Amino acid sequence: MKDPVEFHYRLPGRARGFRPGSHPGTSFGAGQEFAMHARLFDHPDPRRLDLRASQRSVPPQWLVRLHLQRVAVPVQVIVDVSASMRFGTQRTKLDLAADFVEALGYSAFRAGDQVGMLAFDHEAREDLFVPPRHGRAAGDEMAALLRHCTQSPHTANGDAGLARTLDRLAGRRGLVFLVSDFHWPLTRLDAALDRLVSARVVPIVIWDKAEIEPPDAGRFLPVRDMETGGKRTLWLRPRLVQQWRENVARRRVELKTALGRRGAHPFFVEGTFDAEALSRHFLESAA
Repeated sequence: MKDPVEFHYRLPGRARGFRPGSHPGTSFGAGQEFAMHARLFDHPDPRRLDLRASQRSVPPQWLVRLHLQRVAVPVQVIVDVSASMRFGTQRTKLDLAADFVEALGYSAFRAGDQVGMLAFDHEAREDLFVPPRHGRAAGDEMAALLRHCTQSPHTANGDAGLARTLDRLAGRRGLVFLVSDFHWPLTRLDAALDRLVSARVVPIVIWDKAEIEPPDAGRFLPVRDMETGGKRTLWLRPRLVQQWRENVARRRVELKTALGRRGAHPFFVEGTFDAEALSRHFLESAA
């Protein structure tokens, strides 16, 4: 049995809530961080009585110490299971998404948070829905669902599945991971983030090495559209190879710009999932 993979996530500010956890919170409770003094009459807990502060108070009154409690935050992961996520040379992008979800489940367990999963392709995938819960094996179960899921028939509008899935989280606070290759129009990104405006959104962009690094020039390359099934053959001229690389670089910048201006800084997974790199990403983006 392989050792569990863990990364450390954090929110940029204080989280609301009353359930004890590991994140800095805004509520008073059994914490270590001193917040303020208050009258014993307003907070009748003599265990927190501060005699020195009470003697110095004007007018004289009994004062107690109030501390900020560390709280748990609800964590949700939304996974794109459309046809393009089934592409991959050594491992599919959906397999990499499952690796991330597995690590997320264990990381949330260690942080004391509940974690749940929603998925979509051309429709909301109710068969892959996992309600939020706290447990060591939560990530393993969600990852197993992704690794064994089947593709649904392409019968609905491309935006319908994403929209219906995000509507279930609209207006809710917490931490939301949006996992996809993001081969969408940028207008869909804006609509998605509008629904999740109350949450901290972390996009996980999964790309395969074969789609971001073209083969050498001077050969034929058969290609197939994973969404429509259309096939064609390309002659890899040097100019086409250069344009391929330029388009990948341009798309990376577009995603960083479109997501970054909404405070959703993307994390790129290319080939393998690096938990330590994701921990550093949170430290840098939450600073």
